[in-house]
Amino acid sequence: MLILLDIDGVMVPASNWKRPEFESDGFPKFSRRATDSLQKIISETGAEILLTTSHKSKYSIQKWNTIFSVRGFKNAQIKRLKTNVDDLNRKEEVMLWWRDNDEKRFVIIDDDKSLNSLPNEIKSKLVQPSATVGLNEELADSAIRILKSSK
Repeated sequence: MLILLDIDGVMVPASNWKRPEFESDGFPKFSRRATDSLQKIISETGAEILLTTSHKSKYSIQKWNTIFSVRGFKNAQIKRLKTNVDDLNRKEEVMLWWRDNDEKRFVIIDDDKSLNSLPNEIKSKLVQPSATVGLNEELADSAIRILKSSK
């Protein structure tokens, strides 16, 4: 099982009036609500994280593990999409991943509006937080339902 995870607007809610707070590792803090919600998804499903965020290639997998660990995640299994050398939008990146992979048990947690035009087969696995709110318990419950019902 996989969680295709964005960071900005999901784990770090956006605010046009306030700069995000940063942890000692130089990466923005995750909201407590988003952290608790993602941990709930992982704990209840055993899903791994596949980073789709635009930050995905800025850090090694080892650094990503540290970033998540500093924010309270224990033993999160983290992967990332390939580096976006073709400057694809998020929808195109997800479509390319889907075409090249056999994984059927996944959920996409992303605020990117380009994902609204995904084919229904994939869009049905989309959980789309408001960028200013981020991931919350209600959305986590939806993600869990999607993962548990996927075949």
